[in-house]
Amino acid sequence: MISFIVPAHNEEACLNGTLRAIHESARAVGRRYEIIVVDDASTDSTATLACEHGAIVVRVNHRQIAATRNSGGRAAQGDQLFFVDADTIINPDVVVSALRYMEKGSVMGGGAPARFDAAAPMYARLLLWWFGLLMRLPGISGGAFMFCTRQAFHAVGGFDERLFGAEDVALSWALRREGRFVVLWRYVLTSGRRMHGIAGLRMLAALLRIGFCPHLLQKRSRVRKIWYDARPKENHGTRNSFAVRMLNAAMLLIVIGWIAPLGLLPWSWTPRESALGKVRLGFAVFGCYIALVCWPLVYLLFRNLLRQKRWVERVRSIALIALCLWCGWSATPVVVWSWVSLYHWLTH
Repeated sequence: MISFIVPAHNEEACLNGTLRAIHESARAVGRRYEIIVVDDASTDSTATLACEHGAIVVRVNHRQIAATRNSGGRAAQGDQLFFVDADTIINPDVVVSALRYMEKGSVMGGGAPARFDAAAPMYARLLLWWFGLLMRLPGISGGAFMFCTRQAFHAVGGFDERLFGAEDVALSWALRREGRFVVLWRYVLTSGRRMHGIAGLRMLAALLRIGFCPHLLQKRSRVRKIWYDARPKENHGTRNSFAVRMLNAAMLLIVIGWIAPLGLLPWSWTPRESALGKVRLGFAVFGCYIALVCWPLVYLLFRNLLRQKRWVERVRSIALIALCLWCGWSATPVVVWSWVSLYHWLTH
């Protein structure tokens, strides 16, 4: 049997579509299945909707995503466990691909990358696609859609309940230490509601702060506003206001300038004295500031290396550490130069 585990807190706006998609995907596979909705202290009709869709409702009061997922995992009866976010739409292709890998017996677990729905601004969809590609380098997955065997879940102790975020990444690394972990090329669709307007900038700022200080993930107060506060209400008027559209357009230009392969062009084509050269230099310096996150990543990768049991993953970790060291070492002088230049500009 297959078990689909859906953690939910006040998810009445999205849960119908999520459960409907799970039913359709499971029926297309043709396997016996169960859906477990872990209702974590909801004050809306989340539990009622879950019952209407024939789901098993497990009521908890954790207000911590890792503990909520684990409660569902412990209640599951299936041999294959699928963890699906309450605002995520899955499809038969990802379920079939996941089952194919697990039934070969060589895969402990895996996940599928997510794409934002059309409600998310274009810059957010582009960023999620870009980060999805980057996450393939270490071979980790986000929590919108993750899967593993029941045996693997209990072998690694489930999700790390010390974390109030990124517990999906921690589980990815834990499963990789025990066996093979795959990231599917097929993707699922998730809600972009948290990326509307100024909330999107707040989310990006918080993620960047966490990237430089990963220990913040162990403090609920540090991630409460972006993950644990009440779900944002749909407000199409605000979303389509002129100010929000201008903000989204500006962010799209910044993201394109950051991601675009300007670094592949010779600097002689864009002299620094020219307008295009100055724009390119600005984006290059901005990218170097972002690249400083490689330093804390080196620390996390080194910790993972020390705990790694498999030689293949040790080699991967060493290669990633070398790559992060190179990126961080290359970016640091540019950041120092930018501050020295600013100091000279202010004092002359």
